[in-house]
Amino acid sequence: MITIIGLGPGDPELITRRGWQRLTAAPAVWVRTRRHPAVPVLAAHTVVHSYDHLYEQHDDFAAVYQAIALDVVMRGTNQDVVYAVPGDPTVAETTTHLIRRLAAERGLTVVVEPGVSFLEPTFAALDIDPIAGLQIVDAMTLAAAHHPPGSPNQGLIVAQLYSRLLAGDVKLTLMNAYPDDHPVTLVTGAGTADLRLRPMLLYELDRGEVFDDHTSLWVPPLARPAGYEALQEVIAHLRSPEGCPWDRAQTHRSLRPYLLEETYEVLEALDNEDEIALAEELGDLLIQAALHIQIATEEGAFKLSDVIGHVVEKLIRRHPHVFGTVQVADAGEVVRNWEAIKQEERRSAAATGRETRQTLLDGIPTALPALTLAQSYIERLTRVGYPLPPAAPMDEEDLGMRLLGLVEQAQVNGLEAEAALRRVCRRLRERLTADGRWPMDDGRRSSSFVVHSALGRNRGRRTNDG
Repeated sequence: MITIIGLGPGDPELITRRGWQRLTAAPAVWVRTRRHPAVPVLAAHTVVHSYDHLYEQHDDFAAVYQAIALDVVMRGTNQDVVYAVPGDPTVAETTTHLIRRLAAERGLTVVVEPGVSFLEPTFAALDIDPIAGLQIVDAMTLAAAHHPPGSPNQGLIVAQLYSRLLAGDVKLTLMNAYPDDHPVTLVTGAGTADLRLRPMLLYELDRGEVFDDHTSLWVPPLARPAGYEALQEVIAHLRSPEGCPWDRAQTHRSLRPYLLEETYEVLEALDNEDEIALAEELGDLLIQAALHIQIATEEGAFKLSDVIGHVVEKLIRRHPHVFGTVQVADAGEVVRNWEAIKQEERRSAAATGRETRQTLLDGIPTALPALTLAQSYIERLTRVGYPLPPAAPMDEEDLGMRLLGLVEQAQVNGLEAEAALRRVCRRLRERLTADGRWPMDDGRRSSSFVVHSALGRNRGRRTNDG
């Protein structure tokens, strides 16, 4: 049998009574490391062996923990083994979980004696109650991320912040969600007589002088709502029986004009390069997304987790050069790979009856403004070989003036420019669908004649019209 016992956060007095009895009754105890204040006290009552030597034999912690777990399980195959770890055996202790898994494979019994972790004295030192909502993450996990997990509206404890270099990486990740001057607190020596709290601002985090395995970081919640779940809660409340009659009356269809209006307001803020307005308008656009998600949730169609899960999986799948092993030379190759992946997704969907698209143009919303619609069509066709005319010297103002000239011609001829371009785009889509031209899974038909003949125009005439 293997017994795993927690040594507490440091002070030997914090070892549980039952844990102490089992430790001192054992003829020998194996500890993960002697670098713990309770080990010298324990050594006065029993023989103590440690695995400190394995830290010198391996290049990373994962290999060390695997070696420790394997040794403990091998010893437990022929005899009872008492293994002791800092804190609580199930809190921030990888070897416990490895031992349990390896032991289960061999049919061995593992008994885990709970102990006091670093968390309880940390809560006491900071005067926080975790039941109010708390997030805990390992410093190395956070440092490897680009955005902190969870919600900035709940407190966060970053555990095992053992070096200044690690603190620097943690700081950069946190700054993706928190202000640079957000107040934080470094906690060292929790559960020992050397407890110390060092308040500072987030940007100062890696300027500290004392970092070790017992250092944690407390990141208090932001004072104002900041997580998406706060927005969804407000929307769900507005849609509830206790909410707003107007919001409760909305449907997917009734919200269409508001979604379009908010989108255009975002575009206007972008055109004006007004960052303050952009932040506000993006928030209004998020309201529309949250309303549609809440309506779908109430109808049982899908939930927020479905929306987020789908888009995250799609982004990862379509970026194999970032999340996989694919190598790319430039942005152009990224675009070609992206289109190839989308084509494969469509073929898979078609095989299961979920794909109804017939041409490469399907999937582009026909409700787009005519000019945006036309450019989207040309961009989509270009990905599979549609040849563009030779580049002519032109900047944004030149283009704008030429377009304005075409609008003037529309005016003097009594034509509506928007309707004219939309009609041509619709005819292109209809002819490609009817004639089977430019199928979604065939990128080899790269003649401009295919497109222009579908419109009944040749390139020369079209160029002259411009």
